[in-house]
Amino acid sequence: MAGLDELYREVILDHYRNPRRKGTLSGDHVHAEGNNPSCGDEFFLDLLVEDGVVVDAAMLGQGCSISQASGSMMMDAIVGQSVDDIQDLAGKFRIMMTIDEGENPVDEERPGSVLGDLEALQGVRKFPVRIKCADLAWTTLAQALDQTAS
Repeated sequence: MAGLDELYREVILDHYRNPRRKGTLSGDHVHAEGNNPSCGDEFFLDLLVEDGVVVDAAMLGQGCSISQASGSMMMDAIVGQSVDDIQDLAGKFRIMMTIDEGENPVDEERPGSVLGDLEALQGVRKFPVRIKCADLAWTTLAQALDQTAS
């Protein structure tokens, strides 16, 4: 298990040091902002949704490695996906993090098989105060998706 923990740490650090889709979108898009006042983490999200599919996205933010890596991993996971599939993914993520009740979607026998790189964040569950850090991007995503429904 130590090897898997080390791999997960490397995935988180890679996304923190090299965030995916960093920046902003121009033109007509949805914008949402999230922050965690208890630790100062901030997350800004731009989404371009066409015909119910996220076709482009960009993020900016500052904060701890967990909040920023979670946002970067989320960006990799959502572009090209339908809003319905993204909401399903968000639900699985929240269950994995034990924010919501349900059966953990992570297959312990096949790491990465359900949530991909996002599974690297499951170790955060051991530190309940950090779960809000991992969830910040996802809460901000929910706000953005709510705007697309209006």
